[in-house]
Amino acid sequence: MREEIIVSGRMNPNIDPYLHIWHWQIPLYLFLGGLAAGILFFAAFFVIRGKEKEYPTAVKKATLIVPILLIIGLLALFLDLKHKAYFWRLYTVIRLQSPMSWGAWTLMIITPISMVWAALNIREIFPNWKWKYNWLDELEAFFIKWKLVLAWGTIFYAVILGVYTGILFSAFNARPLWNTSILGPLFLVSGMSTGAASIILMSKNHDERKSMARIDLLLIAIELFLIVHMFMGFLASTQVQIDAANLFLGGPYTAPFWMLVVVIGLLLPAALESLELLKFKIPYYIPAVLVIFGGIMLRFILAYAGQLSRWLY
Repeated sequence: MREEIIVSGRMNPNIDPYLHIWHWQIPLYLFLGGLAAGILFFAAFFVIRGKEKEYPTAVKKATLIVPILLIIGLLALFLDLKHKAYFWRLYTVIRLQSPMSWGAWTLMIITPISMVWAALNIREIFPNWKWKYNWLDELEAFFIKWKLVLAWGTIFYAVILGVYTGILFSAFNARPLWNTSILGPLFLVSGMSTGAASIILMSKNHDERKSMARIDLLLIAIELFLIVHMFMGFLASTQVQIDAANLFLGGPYTAPFWMLVVVIGLLLPAALESLELLKFKIPYYIPAVLVIFGGIMLRFILAYAGQLSRWLY
């Protein structure tokens, strides 16, 4: 007979209570924000490079959906708020040490920028479009004249928005899984990848799709590198961060993360895009849809898994 002395009940499932404070609204908002940032980044980048004609979808057509993406994301964020009537108080102060403050002000600036960008290209979809008031024509002419300056401002705030979607998580020191500086660059690259995939889906230009596929392949490679680096950092750190990594290395999120995000959302579309570039007949929309799906799953899985990780021993 073996005698055992039980000194703790921590090994029992759910013995330590935890709360799911953030639900579907937050990962949805982070995905849409990253997607919008990715599309705006490429639109501004190609304008700065003087390649508007080579990338008409990236510069013109894709930007038309960005205000819609941001509005839906803001609505999801609003639904998550506990005290909805006081959201305006975020704009009464600027706290440089607060990711929430950075995000609120960035969204306040980039949302009207996205509307201006969409307004400049609305005739791409509606050729007979006319503004009702003369002052709107004058305003349009003003922004067309200073489009290069607008592009530099857009690319700056698009990068901030893309990084912010990851920093919103990484600023939570109480959650070991989120407490890594890798999340900012990871979410930025993921947002750019889903932005490139959206442009591929919307484009009817074969050369543009081919160029965006090359860019997406590079972004997928960087994203995979960041994911591996993130887990290497966890496994070389404290016990709580090793436990956080183990959620994906034999724990409950192992299959969802590695299958839905890494295999289906990254490796498979990378393989299909590579075959397409080698002139195999691959429907262009399949890898693009898979990349977007992987981007959504990345945020949902990290949002829920992060709330399960804890500092308790």
